[in-house]
Amino acid sequence: MVETDHGTRLLIDTPPELRVQLIANGIDRVDAVLFTHDHADHTHGLDDVRAMSVRRDGPLPMYGSAATLAGLARKFPYVFDESMRPMPGTSKPEGRAIVLTAGEPVQIGDATVLPVALPHGHVTVFAYRIGPLAYVTDAKQIPEEARPALSGAKVLVINALFRTEHPTHLSVQEAIRAAQSLGAERTYLTHLTHDNFHADLEAELPRGVSPAFDGLTVRVD
Repeated sequence: MVETDHGTRLLIDTPPELRVQLIANGIDRVDAVLFTHDHADHTHGLDDVRAMSVRRDGPLPMYGSAATLAGLARKFPYVFDESMRPMPGTSKPEGRAIVLTAGEPVQIGDATVLPVALPHGHVTVFAYRIGPLAYVTDAKQIPEEARPALSGAKVLVINALFRTEHPTHLSVQEAIRAAQSLGAERTYLTHLTHDNFHADLEAELPRGVSPAFDGLTVRVD
């Protein structure tokens, strides 16, 4: 979750363990959801936004590519279809789909959000540049045309699946090289598998690169 100095809260993706993560981190409100893509490990906790959407006057804004939002509408029609009303005395999560176009920034509260298209096998995922933060997940590479939008971040969050190469994700070494080429001041590796032990990985990473962990809070000036 990204929170601005003025209190705008943006949730990136809704993974299956979302409810547990929200409770553990004391998060009871978000202003919008940014989806990177519609794979199950990034979206199948979508129902858990119910507790936040019912407190709003209207549906929770949910941003993503046209393909991502179409996939979510097929999997979770009750979230996006306003004609599917809950029975009296019950509730349902409500989302309003807003299509983003790669390279075109959008203003959400006081946050300027720039979606950046990256390859993930046969799928295109959205990375997000939000001021001094660059958030990259499930990318296999950083194409030349995407580099200007992601370069020079104070904090880069980037996926690093294994130490060995993978056909659709960056490896640890590939993520390190990508971070160095983008010139990030601080880099946090995410999307790590259980094969990566935190202390061992931290000991072998170069200065300025760290493994992320559940509950990590980072202040970005």
